[in-house]
Amino acid sequence: MKKQVFLLMSALWLSGLTATAQVNIDSLEAVYDSLELKGVTVTAAKPMVKMEADKMTYDVQADADANSSTVLDMLRKVPMVTVDGQDNITVNGSSAFKVYVDGKPNPMISQNPSQVFKMMPAAAVQKIEVITNPGARYDAEGAVGVLNLILNKQSGGAAAQSLDGLTGTLRAGVGTKGAGGGVYVSAQQGKLSLSGNVLFQYQQMKDTKVNIERESLTDGTLMNYEQCSTQRVPFTMGNFSLGYDLDSLNTLSASVGLTAFRAKVSDSPLVTMRSATGNPFSYSYDMTTRMRNTSLTASADWQHFFSADRQHSFTLSYLLSYAPQKLSTEQLYTDFQPFDFYSENLPKSLEQTLQFDYMRPVATGHTLSLGGKYIMRDNRSWAEDRNVPHDGGITPQPNYVEYRHDNDIAAAYAEYAAQMGIVGAKAGLRYEHTFQKVSYLQGQGSDFRRDYGNFVPSISLSLSPKPTQNIGLTYNMRLQRPGISYLNPYVDRTAPTSISYGNSDLDVEKTHNIGATFSSFSQKFMLNLGLHQSFTGNQIAQYSFMADGVLNNTYGNIARQRNSSFTAFVNWLAAKNTRLILNAGLSYVDLRTVDDTSTFPAGDGSFATQKNHGWQGNLMAGLQQTLPWQLQLSANVIANSKTYTLQGWSSGFEAFVASLSKSLLSDRLNISLSAITGIHSGGSIHIKSYSAGRDFCHRQDIRVPLSQLQLNISYTFGKKGVQTREHKSRIENDFLEKKSDQEQISNPQGM
Repeated sequence: MKKQVFLLMSALWLSGLTATAQVNIDSLEAVYDSLELKGVTVTAAKPMVKMEADKMTYDVQADADANSSTVLDMLRKVPMVTVDGQDNITVNGSSAFKVYVDGKPNPMISQNPSQVFKMMPAAAVQKIEVITNPGARYDAEGAVGVLNLILNKQSGGAAAQSLDGLTGTLRAGVGTKGAGGGVYVSAQQGKLSLSGNVLFQYQQMKDTKVNIERESLTDGTLMNYEQCSTQRVPFTMGNFSLGYDLDSLNTLSASVGLTAFRAKVSDSPLVTMRSATGNPFSYSYDMTTRMRNTSLTASADWQHFFSADRQHSFTLSYLLSYAPQKLSTEQLYTDFQPFDFYSENLPKSLEQTLQFDYMRPVATGHTLSLGGKYIMRDNRSWAEDRNVPHDGGITPQPNYVEYRHDNDIAAAYAEYAAQMGIVGAKAGLRYEHTFQKVSYLQGQGSDFRRDYGNFVPSISLSLSPKPTQNIGLTYNMRLQRPGISYLNPYVDRTAPTSISYGNSDLDVEKTHNIGATFSSFSQKFMLNLGLHQSFTGNQIAQYSFMADGVLNNTYGNIARQRNSSFTAFVNWLAAKNTRLILNAGLSYVDLRTVDDTSTFPAGDGSFATQKNHGWQGNLMAGLQQTLPWQLQLSANVIANSKTYTLQGWSSGFEAFVASLSKSLLSDRLNISLSAITGIHSGGSIHIKSYSAGRDFCHRQDIRVPLSQLQLNISYTFGKKGVQTREHKSRIENDFLEKKSDQEQISNPQGM
């Protein structure tokens, strides 16, 4: 009887009768039947991009290209992120950003983001967060914010305890320029959750051609450098985590991660020298450059909740990060000079962090956060170079440099967040005090100590006039401390006609950022707009000058930068099976030397002023189409305009990317075929750049064979719906090394 009444009431509800409708029933016969009502499915649009006042989130797994692309390919679609023709990444026009993986800093990725991201399959990433206004809880380091990669996994919480089981995904890919694979496994059993993610990728890039021409404006000497290189890059990454609930109010979690990246570049450059009066002469040599970067991170957290709703909490966290590197070069000469040249540079950093965070609701919709942190970082570098005679004679004494740079940072913050109806606000103040000690254990240089403090404010306001609309305003000040690659005084002499070295007197950058965002979405249309303005009064910039006929490349707090940018993201479901996507950005950059130009020497001993400015733009226009048999087609055109530096510019590029994918076995098996090619120059991309000082001009021409075809296969196994409580470290260090251009091994040596 009860069953029939339930079926009748359900049928009335499905037919649209309201609660006030009257139905007369004379008699009711209880007859049991095996007929059951079909389930009702409610479909809602899931936005690919979520724009908030202080961050933007790109849902990688909602993108049809995720199964056939790399993380670098995905970044070309992300609003406020630009990837140029040499794979250099900028956020709001700046390279001064930090990289996290699952909320934890990864030093190696922050130092070489483009190299790592072009190895990582996009299927391994769930979301990409661009945090433009990190707030007081985050470290002040990172002039334009944080790029956070959330790895592809299911996340649970206390409710996930009932979903015990094992699940995982196997991935493999092979292409015309490399191959790779990976596995993700997660398990949940009662209060204990475990997960592991391992991936490997190998890539080989052949026939990258570089031509460099430099003219000395003092004596008319002209140098021409030609290079055709092969680059081999193996990459390995692994992350393991566990979580355990001691009871309903206490949780323990821990994780360990390892990232290993190697690169080898082989070539035989040809150098031609032409003086203003003499005859030209040429020489060549065999050069092999090897780079090895490793990053090990380990973290542990204890979190205590003061109430069952888990809104009032205290967290104690510890993070260990160790990042050794090795860069070696050998140059074998035949007849130009009577010796061969060898160099080796071994920088490394060890960082330990202890942090506590306290969060307490003070009223409905109002939350107060307090916290403190102490970071201990030990940066060291050992380097040598030596000449070895061909005739087996006595080897001259090598040149040694041993350098140590310690940075301890003590920080405290307070942040207040409020949500009052459709209005939201968050304001915070952070104080950071830096204790710096520099020691020259070998080589020239004077030891010194110094300490300084900085107050760092941040504020964000948001307005949601509708549930599908959001307007945000933000302001923050960010810091950028120079890392060891910028401070290291070691003189790199691997290029015969130029040298490169750091500057141990560099000061911390201070950048002010103002932003405004607007986002709106419906089931068929999504729009995100952003306006940003940043100003840096003492930017660390690389600059070059001639001295004794040799080009010197180093760094200084010499630039004053203003950057005004506009970004737009559009996602339109034009038809049932057709989606159009547009990601575009336009900015105006103004760069000039600071008033104190004594930090910018010219070759004649005087001091030069420089300035540069111009419009910069990027565009990604894409089509996603569902074909018969549920085949998924994606096609994208990517274009970047000319970009500007203090002393010059670099040209843009155009490329075409496409993929075709199919899911089988109830979406457990996915097969995809992808391709990428340059639109011009026979499938290559052609990058030109120019820089000049008072006493030189430098032109560079790079041709990269971009065309590539890739086949990817993934298979998901185990119990569907298994969720694990993935460990996410409460420590979010931005205090990572500012990446040096010299660490981009894919770029040629500065000849």
